[in-house]
Amino acid sequence: MTTRSNEFSASRNAAGYDGVAKFFHWLVVLLIAAQFVIGWVMPDIHKGTRPDGLIAWHLGVGAALIAAVLLRIVWRLTHRPTPAPLSPLLSAVSHITHGLLYVTLVAVPVLGWANASSRGWSVKLFGVLPYPAISPVGHAMGDIHGVLAWVLFALIALHIAGALFHRFVLKDRVLERMLP
Repeated sequence: MTTRSNEFSASRNAAGYDGVAKFFHWLVVLLIAAQFVIGWVMPDIHKGTRPDGLIAWHLGVGAALIAAVLLRIVWRLTHRPTPAPLSPLLSAVSHITHGLLYVTLVAVPVLGWANASSRGWSVKLFGVLPYPAISPVGHAMGDIHGVLAWVLFALIALHIAGALFHRFVLKDRVLERMLP
């Protein structure tokens, strides 16, 4: 094997993401999974619905999700991972997918927060720290929140498919870059 091949092989095995980035990634994964489960089984929200039971849990997990995503974004902007050696096409697809994931990871909970605010519901981080009311006209945001949640679900499926494509088709170490 030539020196150039050894360098390429070593770069393909580069760790990429640090422990904090991995922590925020998997924390967001857990919170999103919880939100989808809670959102799926909680009762429909109508005029006069009270934020009790599963709806209260959905608000609380959403508040934690907003905080985790914002911290993750700050960390990502200040701590760049070693880039994965990808073709220009795969690099473009990766950047677009990750960009859309970040946009929807912010938009979906913020729209839910706006909807809750418009109903006079309090959104609190860990049930203690209240978030300010952000929209008196957020009722319509609830519908957009629901639609974008499915867009987020599709983007997550694409992200997982991409990771599995790297692991089983390309047989590179891109997936391992984010594993604990």
